[in-house]
Formats: sequence, structure tokens, C-alpha cells
Amino acid sequence: MDSGELGALCAEIRNKMIETVSKNGGHLASNLGTVELTVALHRVFNAPEDKIIWDVSHQAYAHKLLTGRFDSFDTLRTEGGISGFTRPDESEYDFSYEGHAGTSVSRAAGIAASNKIKGSKCFAVAVIGDGSFGNGLVYEAMNAAGNSGGRLIVILNDNEMSINRNVGAMAKYLAAVRAKPEYYRFKAGTEKALNRIPLIGIHLSNGLFKIKTFLKNIIYRSSFFEDLGFRYIGPIDGHDIPTLCEAMSSARMIARPVLIHVNTIKGKGFDFAENSPENYHGVSEFDVNTGKSESSSESYSSYFGRVLCDFASKDSRICAVTAAMTKGTGLDRFFEEYPARSFDEGIAEGHAVVFCSGLSIAGQIPVFAVYSTFLQRAADQLIHDGALQRKKMILAVDRAGFVGEDGETHQGLFDVAVMQSLPNTVVYSPASYRDLSKALYNALYRDEYLVAIRYPRGSMPEGGDELTNGEDFEIYGDEGAPFALVTYGRLFFEAVNAVKTLSDKGINTKIIKLNRIIPLPEESVLCALGSSHVFFFEEGMKNGGVGEAYSEALLENDFSGKYTHTGINREFVSHAGVSSLMKKYSLDCEGMVRIIENEAYNER
Repeated sequence: MDSGELGALCAEIRNKMIETVSKNGGHLASNLGTVELTVALHRVFNAPEDKIIWDVSHQAYAHKLLTGRFDSFDTLRTEGGISGFTRPDESEYDFSYEGHAGTSVSRAAGIAASNKIKGSKCFAVAVIGDGSFGNGLVYEAMNAAGNSGGRLIVILNDNEMSINRNVGAMAKYLAAVRAKPEYYRFKAGTEKALNRIPLIGIHLSNGLFKIKTFLKNIIYRSSFFEDLGFRYIGPIDGHDIPTLCEAMSSARMIARPVLIHVNTIKGKGFDFAENSPENYHGVSEFDVNTGKSESSSESYSSYFGRVLCDFASKDSRICAVTAAMTKGTGLDRFFEEYPARSFDEGIAEGHAVVFCSGLSIAGQIPVFAVYSTFLQRAADQLIHDGALQRKKMILAVDRAGFVGEDGETHQGLFDVAVMQSLPNTVVYSPASYRDLSKALYNALYRDEYLVAIRYPRGSMPEGGDELTNGEDFEIYGDEGAPFALVTYGRLFFEAVNAVKTLSDKGINTKIIKLNRIIPLPEESVLCALGSSHVFFFEEGMKNGGVGEAYSEALLENDFSGKYTHTGINREFVSHAGVSSLMKKYSLDCEGMVRIIENEAYNER
């Protein structure tokens, strides 16, 4: 394609993205910003022989559109449709499951090392944003790979943002590189002078690119990437396809790892997203003409943030910590009202946990709000720097359970299993806002050491507070009922409807609702001993889950009845709506009724 055709292609890609995401939701601003970059990558490199690894891969929509998925793109993030992230089972052009930040350079370095062993001339290309560059894994990878001599190219997509505005020294370093006017003035003046030379001036001007790195090293007096063993090219305009192709083609000729620093505009081509990229990072359905989505009611996240502010107004020890997710975790109000006690540690969950440990040692009460899927990245720190230290630390574990359309890499199904075996640890899983408030109070002023409060994405059902009282456990229905339905979190509301339906069918069932799930309240086990059949439902992994611990506690107390445990059995859960996933895994009202009714029929 010529330059005009490439421009038309980029416009078509953007239109398709905006049209689809406005209906299906998804990551918009990040994808709009990488259209030209993606076109250049596929123009210069020969995928799938050359392997392009997208860090997080929430910016890979253009990649999907260019690699055979244009006709199916309307199914983005729908059940049975294409994923919002890269998936090897979806296309030969997707080489790994990606959904967490900071992994691309390590993975690409491994591919490059394998190519070197096999004598392959193929390239491994990692595309990583400047927000992900705050993750320590990146520097481990670059430190190890810099002198490897492999065919490794790292594309640093610098748009000055991750989800929130970037923080930290690396963000300041990249800003300083972008801000140097001397190089650009020198480059523009030189090109202008060369172009005036008859016959040979244009040729000399075209050759200027080959000395860019040398000139920048003189002007910037900075060799951070070079010192790590990477040849540095940039910064260059990430929306100029010819320049991008020139840089990538040059990188292919360099016999060492290369870092290409590209400047892009997040939300490029859609005014609403350009003007407010943080609000169009991950979006639900919206009106293309106005940019507005339906206003949502209060969520568990926003309620948590509001209650935390209430406690902080009376206790100056309370601090809020986030890993680049201030708004998503409901901490935006806290950051506005208590800036001195607010800490955004960037996309570095492991560091954030250890940072909280330091705050606690020094007398503060740190509250780290983090998505369940991202807390997984700090498993070692939870053990060594959380539970072991025996200091107050609170984890607000957001998006626990099914998250729906973001799929395998984002489902919050593993946090309970991770924390189940930790000493000195208390975990709550509230169903209602009232439960959440009581759990936060207990975490702040009753419990010791490491305390986690996990709650789901979305909002509480209407009237949910009227059904709960925030105690460690609660019993609903006839305590002498032959069947006991045990659950926690938002499944409680499904259980209430299930028990009503079962009652209409003449099946007497009580609910044992757990608010504190680790350690189990002893009384919650004792009150189930008289049941002929206990049914445990949990929105998490069966192996290492609460239901497994509950069954063990029952056996230790000589329980002689039957026990049925329903949860997720050693599998990764694909993308689909939350209600669809609840139905699929028999965790909704209908599934609970079916399982209990079948057993009741068999026992008659």
C-alpha cells in the first residue's frame, strides 16, 4: 500500500474499533493509540515467523483486525467470540495468553534465545507501554537479555499513561527524553540546510536517520538503555508510518537487542478518548456521538472508597495504596481528600505489598486496594512481607470472583486458594455493603496482622443490606432443616432465591452465610452438623477453596451426613457475561435448586 492507502486503512481500523467497543465494551483509548504502530509492525516483520508479543495485550485490537479477524471482530468480548486479549487458541498470530503487565520482554527474550539456539533468523518483538515499564520484571528481563546478542526488539510505546497518569522515576526519565528540544531543533535545522544543497541534499537528508542515535547520545548525555546492552532508537512519532517502518527496518540490521522508543497519543482519532484517555481505557457500552455511557449505580468499589474515607476522617493513621488503579478501585475520592496519605505505586503489586509492610512497621494502617487477578502477582510478598511480619496490613481485593468479558487472565478466582494456607491471616468475603463496612471496621480495629476483604465487580442487588447484618456468619431459615446451603459473597443472594424456590417445592433448606471465610467461624461448622446433607457453593477454585476447608472442619467434628461442593474445578474460565458464567457453573439460583432438588429426590 502507498501512504494514502495506509492512512485509509488506519482510519478504517479506528472506525471498526469505535463501532465495536461502543456496543461490546472493551479497551478503547490504548487501542486507538497503537493503530499506526501495529500497521508498521506487520508491514516490516513477517509474522507469524517473527513473533510479536503484546504486553498486557489490551492494545492488540488492530493486530487482531490485521490478522484474519476483521469479519469476526463484532463478537469481541462476547461468549464464544474473540477475546479482548491475545490467545494462542484463537490465532496463529497470537503467541501467548497476555493480560498482566511487564511480561512481554521476558517472554520475547526467551523466544529470541530459542531462535539463537536453532540458528533461526526470525525476530522476537515485545511491544510494551511506558506504564508497564514501572514493573520490576521488565528490568530483570532487560538486564539479562541486553548482552545476549539475540534478535530481540523492544518497542516502548510511550503515551505518558498506563490507566492512570504514570508515576515514578522512569516516567520522569521518559518525560525528560521527550521534552529535550535541542535534538529536534538541531535535526530540523540540519535537514533544512541539507535540502538546500543541489543534487545531493535530499540523499544526505535521507541518510540523517542513520546518525540519530549518535546525535541523541551527545545531546541527551543519557545512556540508560545502552548501558543495559540495548541499542536505543528514538524517540520517534508513533503515528508516522514511514518513520516507524524506517526505525524497525534499521533495528532488524543491528546485531544486538534494540529498544525503539515510540511516542503515541492515547485515544488517537476519537476526541472523547483523546481528551479523557483515563475514562476511555476500559469502557462499557457508550454512545459514539456523545461519548456517554449509562450512568451506573454505586458499586462495591465506590462504596468501599466512600467508607474508607469516612474511617480516614477520624483516624490519621489510615493510608490508601494502589497499583495504578486509583479510579478502578474506588480510591479517587480518598486521593483527592487525603493526598499526603495516598500512594500510587505504579504497576508493581509485589512492591506495593512490601511498601505497605514498611508503612505498617512505621505505625500507619495501610489499605492496599487491588484487583484479585493482580494480587496474584504478589504471592511471595503476601507470605514473606505480609503474613510473616505480623503487622497490620489490609488488602481490599476488588473484582473477586467472575469478572466476565475480560476472560482467563482477569477472573478473580485464585485469591482465596492463595491465602487459604497463610498463617496470621484473616479473609472476609462480604455479600452486602453493610457486610463490607463491618468487615472494614473489623480489619481496622478488631483483627490483627494481614486482613483481606474481597468483593465482586459491580453492584449489590437492591435491598441487599436488609438481608444481612455483617456478622462473621449468619443463619437464615429453619435451623433444624435437613439440608444446609453454605456460601459466601454475592452467591448469598442467589442462595436466598434458591431456598425460597426449594421451600415452594417442599424442600426445607437453611442458609449458612459466611462473611469471614478464613479462618472459618467455628460456630458456622457446628450449626451444620445436624444436617443430613450440606451443599457448599463458591465462586472460586474448589481446590484450596473455602468449601474444601469447610468439609475438613465437618469431618473433624464427626459429621456423618453427605457433602456436595460446587465451584470451579481446576480450569481457567473463558470470557463471557457474569450471569452466563454463574449459570454454566451451577452457581446461580437455578443451578443451586437443581443440585439440591436432585439430591433430595435421590434421598427419598
